[in-house]
Amino acid sequence: ESSAAPPRSDWKRKAIVTAVVVGAVLLGVLIASATIPRWWAQRIGDQVDESIVRGTMVGLFYGFLFTILPLLVLGAVLRWRRSLRALVVAGAFALLLAIPNLLTLGIVLGTGNAAHAGERTLDVRAPAFRGASLAGALVAIGLVALIAYLTYSRDRARDHAVTPDR
Repeated sequence: ESSAAPPRSDWKRKAIVTAVVVGAVLLGVLIASATIPRWWAQRIGDQVDESIVRGTMVGLFYGFLFTILPLLVLGAVLRWRRSLRALVVAGAFALLLAIPNLLTLGIVLGTGNAAHAGERTLDVRAPAFRGASLAGALVAIGLVALIAYLTYSRDRARDHAVTPDR
């Protein structure tokens, strides 16, 4: 009677699969970094259509909305659910909600050719968008900070309140 050979690990196959996956991810990142900033700048340029007033309004809208929503999601989870799973899910959801601002930030802070092309496109086709987007984000951060302060001070006052004896 022959005994079955113990299963052996096929490390060569795992190495090849890992190399292909890592290569595909790197290629995807390379392609995305070369195309997404240009694409995003074109989308914003289409919305603004070279109008300073529209650039300001669209920038304020994007900056405010896509900053306050992620912060409110994170704030709600931190206030009511503190499990690691809830924090990870809320963090991922907050990142998804912040994508428009992150795309704009990538153009502003980016050093590659696509980021520079995106900056030029925003300069011409979406004037005032970047500054207004920053202003909207700062207003949202200030509003969330105010809400957090008021909530904290209310809770603290409630905890320190002395109830009269009856």
